[in-house]
Amino acid sequence: MLTIENFSATYRQNGRPLPGATNIAFSLAAGENLGIIGESGCGKTTLALGIMGLLPEATISGRVLLNGRELTTMTERELRRIRWRQIAMVFQNSLEVLNPVITLGEQLTEPLTTHLELTAGEAKERVTEMLAATGLDPKWMTAFPHQISGGMRQRALIAMALACRPELLIIDEPTTSLDPENRRLVLDLLEDLQSSMGFAMILISHNLPAIRLLTGRLLTMYGGRIIEEGNTSEVLRHPLHPYTRGLINAAPEFFPYKDLWGIPGDPPEPGLITGCGFTPRCCQAGAACTQEPPELSEQGKGRWVACHKGGIETVLSAEGLVKNYFLGKEKIKALKGVDLHVRRGEVVALVGKSGSGKSTFAQVLSRAIAADSGMVRFLGKPVYTRQATAMIGGIQLVFQDPGEAVSHRLTVRDAVREPLDIISFKGKNEREQKIKEALTAMHLPTSEAFLRSTCHGLSGGQRQRVAIARALVMEPTLLVADEITAMLDPSTQAVILRELKGLQHQRGFSMLFISHNLHLARKIADRVYVLDEGYIVEEGAAFEVFAGQIDSPSRQMVAIIKN
Repeated sequence: MLTIENFSATYRQNGRPLPGATNIAFSLAAGENLGIIGESGCGKTTLALGIMGLLPEATISGRVLLNGRELTTMTERELRRIRWRQIAMVFQNSLEVLNPVITLGEQLTEPLTTHLELTAGEAKERVTEMLAATGLDPKWMTAFPHQISGGMRQRALIAMALACRPELLIIDEPTTSLDPENRRLVLDLLEDLQSSMGFAMILISHNLPAIRLLTGRLLTMYGGRIIEEGNTSEVLRHPLHPYTRGLINAAPEFFPYKDLWGIPGDPPEPGLITGCGFTPRCCQAGAACTQEPPELSEQGKGRWVACHKGGIETVLSAEGLVKNYFLGKEKIKALKGVDLHVRRGEVVALVGKSGSGKSTFAQVLSRAIAADSGMVRFLGKPVYTRQATAMIGGIQLVFQDPGEAVSHRLTVRDAVREPLDIISFKGKNEREQKIKEALTAMHLPTSEAFLRSTCHGLSGGQRQRVAIARALVMEPTLLVADEITAMLDPSTQAVILRELKGLQHQRGFSMLFISHNLHLARKIADRVYVLDEGYIVEEGAAFEVFAGQIDSPSRQMVAIIKN
């Protein structure tokens, strides 16, 4: 029904071109629901207004086809015949859209008398019908916009937009200013109306639960471009672009218990983008990313992403890991074909009861012990030796017991410097600088007195911070944190976890957080694996696993861990 081909809209400010939307292309079938997400200023509303032909101040290129008719070449008079009757829009701010000195009844009847040429009586009857459909008493027809609530104004706008029964409804942030109850009522109303009237819908929203409820397909926009497209549920569960993942992870409705960090950095300034606009904020940016904007490319059936690396890179993949121990003649099966993947810049929680195989898995990843079968790949390359843990930008482990992880005989300086000494990293001055940077990152002193103190004299929390600094000094791409707070008191545990998550967010390294404490895991995890008796029994986005939204035979086991 709707086809957008290479649509671009460019504004001018002080003689300088400001791209609002660039090379947008997608299609929409009759009755289909499409969601568009992105930060403020990414081009969502510009695209919507461009489809409606409401950008007289912008230079437009490309094509907008509605049922085969090109809208971009129509005159304003021709467009007026299209608007309301075939395509309508519900704007974001109801107080700005509705005329404050005209009653609701007059404003709602105007499109009907203008575009359908109904008589005053017929228009009033249609308005009464639409108000009833949107849950508003017809008595409010005599009210002025300021005399009704925000939720009621939003319903009135929806009634106005649907009064002429258009084939396509564009809705821009329908719930932004509403309280939770009215927000849910408006979403339920849209769902019911779309089901009964059969119109197609484009929903622009920051509200991801609304997008999840009402749309079947999803576009992510950034810097005026589409950077990801796919089935809504698939994109929300498994985003392919780091930006889309950042938007999802910042949604409080999806992560009610998680500390929300947002996406580091600021969106690009229009007209100043060279290469991929997300490069300064991306955890996996490379040299090619600064050269030219990536094109949308297909990554599996129905999934598209604009990324020079084909989407979020897989940092670690474990496939079919098996590990057995022998207790006398008895074989203890610790891992029974474990598969696990960690992507660039994400926090993956591996949770399970004590004895489920979590620490064995961590040791296999680091090659502290060898698996009996299966394969571990780091950045796409098989890991056969300990090389991945003996390199800058590799894998580093932080163990459960800081007393065992860091020798009590070493000084703080020696403990943190030891990994650098092992790999013969540069000179003495460079090593000293990295030691101090790592200690500062973990909020530890860098005075000579502290550097010379032995680890034996440190508290448990300080020793664990030193252990983490020892790992961070190697600038890991992947940090494996194995029950790192289990030996600490709750206050120290909370402080260290928050500091570590802050560093992960700032530096963009990936983290595998291994724990039997689901309360801690859901505070920081993006994705979750549940390990039980050597098997992965559940895997998924954290907001689904912790909310119990995945059908799984392991649901009872997850409930046991939660309790």
